[in-house]
Amino acid sequence: MSEQAPLLSVRELSKSYGARRGCADVSFDLWPGEVIGIVGESGSGKSTLLACMAGYLAPDAGAVVFDTRAEGPRDVLSMSEPERRMLARTDWAFVHQNPRDGLRMGVSAGANVGERLMAVGARHYGQIRAQAEDWLERVEIAAERIDERPRQFSGGMQQRLQIARNLVTGPRLVFMDEPTGGLDVSVQARLLDLMRGLVRQMGLSAVIVTHDLAVVRLLADRLMVMKDGLVVEEGLTDQVLDDPQHAYTQLLVSSVLQV
Repeated sequence: MSEQAPLLSVRELSKSYGARRGCADVSFDLWPGEVIGIVGESGSGKSTLLACMAGYLAPDAGAVVFDTRAEGPRDVLSMSEPERRMLARTDWAFVHQNPRDGLRMGVSAGANVGERLMAVGARHYGQIRAQAEDWLERVEIAAERIDERPRQFSGGMQQRLQIARNLVTGPRLVFMDEPTGGLDVSVQARLLDLMRGLVRQMGLSAVIVTHDLAVVRLLADRLMVMKDGLVVEEGLTDQVLDDPQHAYTQLLVSSVLQV
C-alpha cells in the first residue's frame, strides 16, 4: 500500500454541538480497496464523524481529501455544491440505516436504480432497464418485481434495493451507516454475506459505522473505536477485537457496555 496514494484522507476532523463534543481531531487514511469499521456506543461520535466525512454535516475544522479521478487529491469540504453533488452521484455512495432515507418510495424499484444511472448521463431506456434488472438480481431481488414500489418490499429487501441503487454506477467509496440495523438476525446474515461479496467483487473502499462487532469482524479490514468523540483505539480488525488494549474497547468486546 505504501506505493499508492490514499483514496481518502481525513485530517483533524472536529465537530461540536455547543459544549458537547461530537468528534475531535480525527485523522486517518483509507486506501483503495480497504474497508474501515468505526464502532462505539450511542453518543460516541461515530455517526457525527460519518456525517461530516460524507458531507451531510459541516465540521467545525479539518479536511476530507479524496483522490478524484480527474484532478487528483482534493479537499471535499472546499468543493462547490455542484461538485459535491456530482461526487455523490458518481464516485461516492451512502447506504442509510433506514432504507427509506435512501430510496424514493413513490417510484418503482427499477426507477430507483435507473435514476442514479440517469444522473450520470444514461439516456437509453432499454439499457437502463436492463441494468436495473441485472442489479436487482445481483442483490437477490427477482427481476419481475422491477415495477413494484419499495413499500411493497420487506425491510431486508428495501435495504438490498438501496444497495443496488448506490452501487449501479460503480462508486469507488461507500459510506454505510448501521447497514444491518433494525433487521432480524437471519436477514442480517443474508445481507452481510451479500455486502461482503459485492465489496470484494467490485474492489470497493468503504467506511462502515455500526454498533455490531460481528458486522465489522466480517466486513472491515481495520477498526477504529470511538468514545466521547475521540478515537481511543485503532488497528487491524481481528487484532483489536481479539486483543483489545484500551479499557473501553475491552468493555465493548466483552459486551459489558450496551452499544
